[in-house]
Amino acid sequence: MARWIICLFTAVLSAIAQPADKNWPQFRGRQANGIAEGQELPVRWDVKTGENIKWRVAVPGLGLSSPIVWGDRLFLTTAVSEADKGDLRLGLYGDVAPVDDESEHVWKVLCYRRSSGELLWEREVHRGVPKVKRHTKSSHANSTLATDGERLVAFFGSEGLYCLDLTGEVLWTKNFGALDAGYFKIPEAQWEFGNSPVVHSGHAIVLADVQENSFLASYRLADGKQVWRVRRSDVPTWGTPLVVSTADSTQVVVNGFKHAGGYDFETGEELWRVEGGGDIPVPTPVSGHGLFYITNSHGGLAPLYAISHKHRGVVKLTRERSAGLAWIARRLGSYMQTPLLYGGLLYLPRWNGTMACLRPRTGEIVYRQRLSPGAFTASPVGGDGKIYIGSEEGEVHVIAAGETYRLLATNPLNEPLLATPAISQGVLFFRTARSLIAVE
Repeated sequence: MARWIICLFTAVLSAIAQPADKNWPQFRGRQANGIAEGQELPVRWDVKTGENIKWRVAVPGLGLSSPIVWGDRLFLTTAVSEADKGDLRLGLYGDVAPVDDESEHVWKVLCYRRSSGELLWEREVHRGVPKVKRHTKSSHANSTLATDGERLVAFFGSEGLYCLDLTGEVLWTKNFGALDAGYFKIPEAQWEFGNSPVVHSGHAIVLADVQENSFLASYRLADGKQVWRVRRSDVPTWGTPLVVSTADSTQVVVNGFKHAGGYDFETGEELWRVEGGGDIPVPTPVSGHGLFYITNSHGGLAPLYAISHKHRGVVKLTRERSAGLAWIARRLGSYMQTPLLYGGLLYLPRWNGTMACLRPRTGEIVYRQRLSPGAFTASPVGGDGKIYIGSEEGEVHVIAAGETYRLLATNPLNEPLLATPAISQGVLFFRTARSLIAVE
């Protein structure tokens, strides 16, 4: 009993002493888990009246990349057209035709003061007519930045990969030519690029699943030297890689239709793979409880499956139990949003405004709930016992984490929201179609 009390007391002191993390360095934050603990987060706000709005600034151009934060700096990308108004068509629809815009664009990296929204600098990294057209619910700046606190990595698809320092100086660049991530069944349906880079242990990991010559590669942050590059044979995808250290390796895990799977971080060697599922993979893989959670939903299939960290080789999504497959939910898959593993539960919102809460070890459904009838694209984030899920119309649902669904508030941003928010020091940062909004 005495030992148990000492352990409990130590754990409580450790939790109290844990400072609120200032940094949200990539898509879905530190370790790509979408969680920021150790800070009080808001339940209600009102953009019109200014209630709990720390600041709000206009953002030039159009971009669907998420904000990232390092210290008192917030970074964002955008693409500014000389002619196109950058309109987005929201809602639930299946049109595949791209936006017909041949105007010149300017691709920029923006830096704001986190505490005030003041624009500190902006850097133009490329200018020209986009090599690939965008979807009506896409932009020419979809990929989220990544940073290690010294360097920023920006991926603009066909317009190149850029490494900058935190003052905006370009350190090195890579040009891969046209990276067409359109619909593989209708090649003329160009939709632009969406895979975000990941920074880990001095390396930048980039995934380019496109119509031709797809690859996964690692580049040294210091000088841009290629460490390894492996060819992939898959349809175009729009998900961000996950880098995670397991018991016996550090893996780069990617979503896919023909080839979701894990690669060795140091060498690029394939460790395991799974074939099948939805044929337009978007969500980023999630890790926890010794499992990788992968989901996608399109083309008649919508699986959510859990793969053991220890598995090596091929995993088969068959009716029979396959080696390495801990469990599978065949009709729960998400089309756009990355799931959130938080507080011992797995939350899976879907494009059509529904959500499922599951036990991550078994796949057992805890509850299912409709949030609203609108469309959802942004991925959920969590912290302080709350989950934030935003609709495309900008309605942010604040939900209490736990086994019973409890809606705490619904807060409008009054602008379209398709980018996943960032969290830093008790502030939520929302990138809407035209603004950057800080809520505290």
